[in-house]
Amino acid sequence: MLTATKKADTNTPFSTRNDLDVENRTKLVSLLNDNLADLFDLMSQTKFAHWNVKGPNFIALHKLFDELAEQVEGHVDEVAERATALGGVATGTALQAAESSRVPEFPSGVHKGQEVVAVLADRFATVGKSVREAIDEADELDDKATADLFTGIARDLDQSLYFLESHLQG
Repeated sequence: MLTATKKADTNTPFSTRNDLDVENRTKLVSLLNDNLADLFDLMSQTKFAHWNVKGPNFIALHKLFDELAEQVEGHVDEVAERATALGGVATGTALQAAESSRVPEFPSGVHKGQEVVAVLADRFATVGKSVREAIDEADELDDKATADLFTGIARDLDQSLYFLESHLQG
């Protein structure tokens, strides 16, 4: 049985009976935590938009942003739990996410409906691209389960992007 060593600098400090190679699990936990930070940040930015959007389509956008944030929150939990299932530690506090997120910060002073939609669309597209890259990385590390997790997330992010972009078209 392969088990992780208990080094402080490893991403897999906990023993597990999971048969994936320890080196691969360490890389997978790092990949999962990178995406966890992005998803956590995306969720918080979507909630920020939900709280602060203004304009004639307020109620529709307010409700849409809340639904999108809830969906992303579910993926945050799934990614964190996958990292721990592989023997790692999910680095998912707000400060950890802020330090590690690759998502651009929501610009200050943007509150008008269509501008907020455009900002969120950019962020959902950015995270979607990153998650699609993670599918391939997980597959290269021989972890079909993590690749499948990322596939489901990518599908949901693409649908959310479609909902956002539909507000910008026409």
